Amino acid sequence: MSLRDLILDIAAIYNPEGKTSTDRADCALLWGVKDSEGLPLPKGCRAEGFAGKGNMARVPWIGIFQEEINTNPHQGVYLAYLFDADRTTVTLSLQQGVTELSKKDRYGTGKALRRYLDERGATYRRALPPPVLQGWQDGVSLKVRNDQWRPRAYQHADIAARRYVLANLPSEEELARDLEQAVALLSHAVVVDRYAADLSFPTPNEPVVFSFAQHAPETDEEVPFLPGNDQDYVVTLKGGVERRRREHETLLVAFATHAIARSFEAQRKGIGLRDLILSRNDSSAAWLVEVKQIQAGGHRKAVREAVAQLLEYRHAYYRQHDRPDPHLLAVFSGPIGGFGPYLESLGIAAVWPVADAPLWWAGTSSAVEWGLVSAAT
Repeated sequence: MSLRDLILDIAAIYNPEGKTSTDRADCALLWGVKDSEGLPLPKGCRAEGFAGKGNMARVPWIGIFQEEINTNPHQGVYLAYLFDADRTTVTLSLQQGVTELSKKDRYGTGKALRRYLDERGATYRRALPPPVLQGWQDGVSLKVRNDQWRPRAYQHADIAARRYVLANLPSEEELARDLEQAVALLSHAVVVDRYAADLSFPTPNEPVVFSFAQHAPETDEEVPFLPGNDQDYVVTLKGGVERRRREHETLLVAFATHAIARSFEAQRKGIGLRDLILSRNDSSAAWLVEVKQIQAGGHRKAVREAVAQLLEYRHAYYRQHDRPDPHLLAVFSGPIGGFGPYLESLGIAAVWPVADAPLWWAGTSSAVEWGLVSAAT
């Protein structure tokens, strides 16, 4: 069955009244989506139809899951074809999972959840590359009542959407092209998702573990940016147990996501001791990045360490191998006071976040020239 025929058939026969049942044609059609052949699914993707559990859902939908990214619509990010309540439109939406967030110990099913989804959706849109977002709207309307919390949440969970009027549904070829673009959006969004996701703290019954974020071994393989784990971790110390935060990893991934949104490519794996390498299509040079946390009163220490490591890595990874010198960039966890001109005099640019949610960035003159930050106004 083609995707176009599937969408039109669901809209024609779906009835939101009553209970779900394998004897119902609308349930059978949606539940059979996972076994449908002929759908124009991009490589690595699968489809699944949802009609509700127990009671029929007010809004039926088809989920599109990239199996290397997420197969669980309860959390993370995924794609969905959402039918409105009267089934005159269907919207292909890049969605945030709402089920885990709606639990009583999180945000519940009311205003707090919708406000959180709105704020986080804005963070996604700000971080996604503008060329990838071009042609995608912000917002979904499903024509549901105020007491229908889940479809209302779907409306607020939208990151980017493309809406189709079913009476003028595009051709199968156009639907397939749009789906390809949506999967590309999903691939970018997962990077944002992994640094912006809520921290999940260990429970009292979980075993205590001791681990550190580590650099990957050096290889010659070109590997795209993949964020590591920025969740808190628990360490055993003399006299008790302490919870610590992977602040370095969080800062690194946040900056890498920002750089990607600024049309850079980011490489994390296979680069040895280096934190991050950036590249750009319009330049043959690389950007060597070192990330530093500034402890209380420790600007000088953080700057000294960044300088030492950047110069060491330039020598070890580039000059000793007769490779062209990279641009040098230090990423700090906060403003560095008067050290900016000093770093620029050494040929090192610096950037730092000026707000936490969403992250905005400031930096020195070279960072402005490279397009990593905007000029101060």
